[in-house]
Amino acid sequence: QVQLVESGGGMVQAGGSLRLSCAPSARTLTLYPTGWFRQAPGQEREFVAGVSRIGGSTMYADSVKGRFTISRDNAKNTLYLQMNKLKPEDTAAYYCATSARIAVSTALNDYRNWGQGTQVTVSS
Repeated sequence: QVQLVESGGGMVQAGGSLRLSCAPSARTLTLYPTGWFRQAPGQEREFVAGVSRIGGSTMYADSVKGRFTISRDNAKNTLYLQMNKLKPEDTAAYYCATSARIAVSTALNDYRNWGQGTQVTVSS
């Protein structure tokens, strides 16, 4: 079992940037494709971005394409989500998780080992 810890959330004005980080408490992220999801109050958890084990393949939700970048530094055993041009609708709790699939997946049910989340709030 891998326990993940997210960090880097906060409050920012629209148009600003944040970088989220995700690191495991034990074992290594390099064994798994990993992803970022988000959940706003009263909404279902939704896929944001995913990256393959080595980092050569990425996927993004249409709502964040061109603004967010997912990356991983396997030497540091850390996953990142660079978020630029933030919008109020990006406000949510952001979670990282590992995928049970070999390839990158957008499906919520394919992911395990959820972190506790980090809150991102974007003001207009």
